[in-house]
Amino acid sequence: MFALLVLASLLATCLAAPQQYYNQNQYQYNQYNRPFVPIVSENNEVNPDGSFRYGYVTGDGQQAQAQGYLKNAGVKDAEAEVIQGSYSYTAPNGTPITVTYIADENGFRAEGAHLPTPPPIPEAIQRSLDLIARTQGTQQPINPYYNPYQYNQKRY
Repeated sequence: MFALLVLASLLATCLAAPQQYYNQNQYQYNQYNRPFVPIVSENNEVNPDGSFRYGYVTGDGQQAQAQGYLKNAGVKDAEAEVIQGSYSYTAPNGTPITVTYIADENGFRAEGAHLPTPPPIPEAIQRSLDLIARTQGTQQPINPYYNPYQYNQKRY
């Protein structure tokens, strides 16, 4: 009887206690405090030979696409991964930005109207460079009898 009385009082105490619920936020945390931008379209293709292609477009107009493949597959010291693509977005000041690029055995090269370009080479310097290029292979040694290898050999 005593056990039944204790059990009943515990039950009454539990039911009389106020219920506390944790209110969870119903929105996704956004660390940059920017509006959500949906992905409008997306494609992603990876092939068994290592080639690939991907692209996406977002709701605010951002776009990116790229494709890549292995160039000279199986040729030692001539294999190179080639990736080319582009991306575009609108800068905070409202300027549309578009970059096209290629990365291969010659490095990464990007082009875009917003990227800085070097100034043109002055005409006199260009003429000098052309002259050097034309005469580079035809230059004769100063002393035709000089053999640089004979002075570097050890004599015993």
